[in-house]
Amino acid sequence: MVSGTYPPEKTIVQRFRPLAAHGRILYAGRSRAPASSQRDKRIMGHRLSKIVTRTGDAGTTGLGDGSRVAKDSPRIDAIGAVDELNSSLGLLLAEALPDAVAACLTEVQHDLFDLGGELSIPGHATVSEAQVLRLEAAVERFNADLPPLKEFILPGGTRAASLAHVARTVCRRAERSLVHLGASTTVREPVRKYVNRLSDLLFVLARVLNRDAGRTDVLWRKDRQRA
Repeated sequence: MVSGTYPPEKTIVQRFRPLAAHGRILYAGRSRAPASSQRDKRIMGHRLSKIVTRTGDAGTTGLGDGSRVAKDSPRIDAIGAVDELNSSLGLLLAEALPDAVAACLTEVQHDLFDLGGELSIPGHATVSEAQVLRLEAAVERFNADLPPLKEFILPGGTRAASLAHVARTVCRRAERSLVHLGASTTVREPVRKYVNRLSDLLFVLARVLNRDAGRTDVLWRKDRQRA
Protein backbone atom coordinates (compact mmCIF):
# COMPACT_ATOMS: atom_id res chain seq x y z
CA MET A 1 0.00 0.00 0.00
CA VAL A 2 1.29 3.45 -0.83
CA SER A 3 2.21 5.66 2.08
CA GLY A 4 0.34 8.89 2.62
CA THR A 5 3.68 10.68 2.55
CA TYR A 6 4.39 9.54 -1.00
CA PRO A 7 5.48 12.58 -3.11
CA PRO A 8 2.54 14.51 -4.62
CA GLU A 9 3.46 13.72 -8.23
CA LYS A 10 3.22 10.03 -7.36
CA THR A 11 0.01 10.06 -5.36
CA ILE A 12 -2.32 12.77 -6.59
CA VAL A 13 -1.11 12.66 -10.18
CA GLN A 14 -0.90 8.86 -10.46
CA ARG A 15 -4.35 8.44 -8.96
CA PHE A 16 -5.97 10.64 -11.58
CA ARG A 17 -3.76 9.95 -14.62
CA PRO A 18 -5.23 6.54 -15.61
CA LEU A 19 -8.73 7.94 -15.91
CA ALA A 20 -7.54 10.98 -17.86
CA ALA A 21 -5.63 8.73 -20.24
CA HIS A 22 -8.77 6.71 -20.99
CA GLY A 23 -11.11 9.65 -21.54
CA ARG A 24 -12.59 9.52 -18.03
CA ILE A 25 -11.34 12.75 -16.51
CA LEU A 26 -14.70 13.98 -15.24
CA TYR A 27 -13.99 12.60 -11.80
CA ALA A 28 -11.84 10.06 -10.07
CA GLY A 29 -12.63 10.99 -6.48
CA ARG A 30 -14.17 9.25 -3.54
CA SER A 31 -17.75 10.53 -3.56
CA ARG A 32 -18.70 9.43 -7.07
CA ALA A 33 -18.44 6.15 -8.90
CA PRO A 34 -14.77 5.09 -9.32
CA ALA A 35 -13.37 3.30 -12.35
CA SER A 36 -14.86 -0.17 -12.38
CA SER A 37 -13.29 -1.92 -15.36
CA GLN A 38 -10.63 -4.54 -14.81
CA ARG A 39 -8.35 -2.60 -17.16
CA ASP A 40 -8.57 0.55 -15.03
CA LYS A 41 -7.95 -1.49 -11.89
CA ARG A 42 -4.84 -3.08 -13.36
CA ILE A 43 -3.48 0.29 -14.47
CA MET A 44 -4.16 1.89 -11.10
CA GLY A 45 -2.62 -1.00 -9.19
CA HIS A 46 0.52 -0.82 -11.32
CA ARG A 47 0.93 2.90 -10.79
CA LEU A 48 0.39 2.73 -7.04
CA SER A 49 2.75 -0.19 -6.47
CA LYS A 50 5.70 0.98 -8.60
CA ILE A 51 7.59 3.33 -6.29
CA VAL A 52 10.85 4.07 -8.11
CA THR A 53 10.01 5.23 -11.64
CA ARG A 54 13.12 7.32 -12.50
CA THR A 55 10.89 9.44 -14.75
CA GLY A 56 11.58 12.57 -12.73
CA ASP A 57 15.36 12.36 -12.69
CA ALA A 58 15.65 15.15 -15.27
CA GLY A 59 13.70 17.58 -13.12
CA THR A 60 10.28 17.13 -14.70
CA THR A 61 7.16 15.34 -13.54
CA GLY A 62 4.04 14.05 -15.27
CA LEU A 63 0.59 15.56 -14.84
CA GLY A 64 -2.62 13.57 -14.85
CA ASP A 65 -3.22 14.30 -18.53
CA GLY A 66 0.15 12.80 -19.49
CA SER A 67 1.96 16.10 -20.10
CA ARG A 68 5.25 16.83 -18.34
CA VAL A 69 6.23 20.01 -16.53
CA ALA A 70 9.21 21.21 -14.52
CA LYS A 71 9.13 20.23 -10.86
CA ASP A 72 9.47 23.89 -9.89
CA SER A 73 6.57 25.02 -12.08
CA PRO A 74 3.76 26.97 -10.41
CA ARG A 75 1.36 24.05 -10.89
CA ILE A 76 3.63 21.52 -9.17
CA ASP A 77 4.40 24.07 -6.45
CA ALA A 78 0.67 24.38 -5.79
CA ILE A 79 0.16 20.60 -5.81
CA GLY A 80 3.07 20.22 -3.40
CA ALA A 81 1.74 22.94 -1.09
CA VAL A 82 -1.64 21.24 -0.94
CA ASP A 83 0.07 17.91 -0.22
CA GLU A 84 2.10 19.53 2.58
CA LEU A 85 -1.10 21.02 3.99
CA ASN A 86 -2.75 17.61 3.96
CA SER A 87 0.28 16.11 5.71
CA SER A 88 0.17 18.79 8.40
CA LEU A 89 -3.48 17.88 9.03
CA GLY A 90 -2.42 14.25 9.32
CA LEU A 91 0.03 15.26 12.05
CA LEU A 92 -2.70 17.18 13.85
CA LEU A 93 -5.02 14.17 13.58
CA ALA A 94 -2.39 12.05 15.35
CA GLU A 95 -3.25 14.02 18.50
CA ALA A 96 -6.13 13.17 20.82
CA LEU A 97 -8.86 15.38 19.38
CA PRO A 98 -12.58 15.81 20.11
CA ASP A 99 -14.59 13.50 17.85
CA ALA A 100 -16.27 16.39 16.03
CA VAL A 101 -12.92 18.03 15.25
CA ALA A 102 -11.35 14.76 14.09
CA ALA A 103 -14.32 13.97 11.82
CA CYS A 104 -14.22 17.46 10.30
CA LEU A 105 -10.48 17.33 9.61
CA THR A 106 -10.68 13.84 8.13
CA GLU A 107 -13.29 15.07 5.65
CA VAL A 108 -11.04 18.02 4.84
CA GLN A 109 -8.15 15.64 4.10
CA HIS A 110 -10.30 13.87 1.51
CA ASP A 111 -11.29 17.22 0.02
CA LEU A 112 -7.66 18.28 -0.26
CA PHE A 113 -6.75 15.08 -2.06
CA ASP A 114 -9.57 15.79 -4.51
CA LEU A 115 -8.31 19.37 -4.86
CA GLY A 116 -4.83 18.10 -5.68
CA GLY A 117 -6.37 15.83 -8.29
CA GLU A 118 -8.04 18.82 -9.90
CA LEU A 119 -4.70 20.63 -10.04
CA SER A 120 -3.03 17.59 -11.57
CA ILE A 121 -5.29 17.65 -14.65
CA PRO A 122 -5.53 21.10 -16.28
CA GLY A 123 -9.17 21.85 -17.02
CA HIS A 124 -10.42 19.22 -14.58
CA ALA A 125 -13.11 20.21 -12.02
CA THR A 126 -13.50 18.40 -8.70
CA VAL A 127 -13.97 20.89 -5.87
CA SER A 128 -17.52 22.20 -5.63
CA GLU A 129 -19.22 25.20 -4.09
CA ALA A 130 -21.01 22.76 -1.77
CA GLN A 131 -17.67 21.84 -0.20
CA VAL A 132 -16.92 25.52 0.36
CA LEU A 133 -20.31 25.99 2.02
CA ARG A 134 -19.66 22.97 4.23
CA LEU A 135 -16.46 24.60 5.48
CA GLU A 136 -18.25 27.87 6.13
CA ALA A 137 -20.88 26.02 8.15
CA ALA A 138 -18.14 24.27 10.15
CA VAL A 139 -16.49 27.60 10.95
CA GLU A 140 -19.80 28.98 12.23
CA ARG A 141 -20.56 25.83 14.21
CA PHE A 142 -17.21 25.61 15.99
CA ASN A 143 -16.98 29.35 16.54
CA ALA A 144 -20.45 29.67 18.06
CA ASP A 145 -19.42 28.67 21.60
CA LEU A 146 -16.10 30.51 21.72
CA PRO A 147 -15.78 33.78 23.64
CA PRO A 148 -15.45 36.86 21.42
CA LEU A 149 -11.90 37.92 20.69
CA LYS A 150 -10.90 41.34 21.98
CA GLU A 151 -7.17 41.01 21.35
CA PHE A 152 -4.94 39.33 18.80
CA ILE A 153 -3.78 35.87 19.82
CA LEU A 154 -0.42 34.17 19.47
CA PRO A 155 -0.10 30.70 17.90
CA GLY A 156 0.33 28.50 20.94
CA GLY A 157 -1.28 26.86 23.95
CA THR A 158 -1.62 23.11 23.79
CA ARG A 159 0.36 20.97 21.36
CA ALA A 160 -2.80 20.23 19.36
CA ALA A 161 -3.73 23.92 19.12
CA SER A 162 -0.18 24.79 18.09
CA LEU A 163 -0.30 22.14 15.35
CA ALA A 164 -3.57 23.64 14.14
CA HIS A 165 -1.84 27.02 13.89
CA VAL A 166 1.05 25.44 11.94
CA ALA A 167 -1.49 23.88 9.57
CA ARG A 168 -3.15 27.30 9.25
CA THR A 169 0.09 28.92 8.12
CA VAL A 170 0.77 26.08 5.67
CA CYS A 171 -2.76 26.62 4.36
CA ARG A 172 -2.01 30.30 3.78
CA ARG A 173 1.10 29.33 1.83
CA ALA A 174 -0.94 26.91 -0.26
CA GLU A 175 -3.37 29.73 -0.98
CA ARG A 176 -0.51 31.96 -2.14
CA SER A 177 0.68 29.17 -4.43
CA LEU A 178 -2.78 28.92 -5.96
CA VAL A 179 -2.92 32.67 -6.52
CA HIS A 180 0.49 32.50 -8.18
CA LEU A 181 -0.67 29.65 -10.40
CA GLY A 182 -3.80 31.62 -11.25
CA ALA A 183 -1.67 34.40 -12.72
CA SER A 184 -0.69 32.16 -15.63
CA THR A 185 -3.62 29.74 -15.94
CA THR A 186 -7.16 29.21 -14.72
CA VAL A 187 -7.68 28.26 -11.09
CA ARG A 188 -11.38 27.85 -10.43
CA GLU A 189 -13.02 30.04 -7.82
CA PRO A 190 -14.23 27.13 -5.60
CA VAL A 191 -10.61 25.96 -5.26
CA ARG A 192 -9.39 29.36 -4.07
CA LYS A 193 -12.37 29.83 -1.79
CA TYR A 194 -12.01 26.38 -0.24
CA VAL A 195 -8.40 26.97 0.80
CA ASN A 196 -9.22 30.45 2.08
CA ARG A 197 -12.08 29.14 4.24
CA LEU A 198 -9.90 26.30 5.50
CA SER A 199 -7.41 28.74 7.03
CA ASP A 200 -10.33 30.36 8.88
CA LEU A 201 -11.47 26.97 10.12
CA LEU A 202 -8.01 26.05 11.38
CA PHE A 203 -7.78 29.32 13.32
CA VAL A 204 -11.10 28.60 14.98
CA LEU A 205 -10.17 24.97 15.68
CA ALA A 206 -6.95 26.08 17.40
CA ARG A 207 -9.08 28.09 19.81
CA VAL A 208 -11.48 25.19 20.25
CA LEU A 209 -8.65 22.81 21.09
CA ASN A 210 -7.21 25.17 23.70
CA ARG A 211 -10.62 25.69 25.26
CA ASP A 212 -11.40 21.96 25.40
CA ALA A 213 -8.07 21.37 27.16
CA GLY A 214 -8.90 24.02 29.76
CA ARG A 215 -6.46 26.54 28.32
CA THR A 216 -7.17 30.13 27.43
CA ASP A 217 -6.07 31.83 24.24
CA VAL A 218 -2.48 33.08 24.27
CA LEU A 219 -3.03 36.80 23.92
CA TRP A 220 -0.67 39.24 22.29
CA ARG A 221 0.27 41.83 24.91
CA LYS A 222 0.63 45.12 23.11
CA ASP A 223 1.48 46.92 26.37
CA ARG A 224 4.30 44.55 27.42
CA GLN A 225 7.57 46.03 28.66
CA ARG A 226 10.04 46.33 25.80
CA ALA A 227 13.77 46.26 26.41
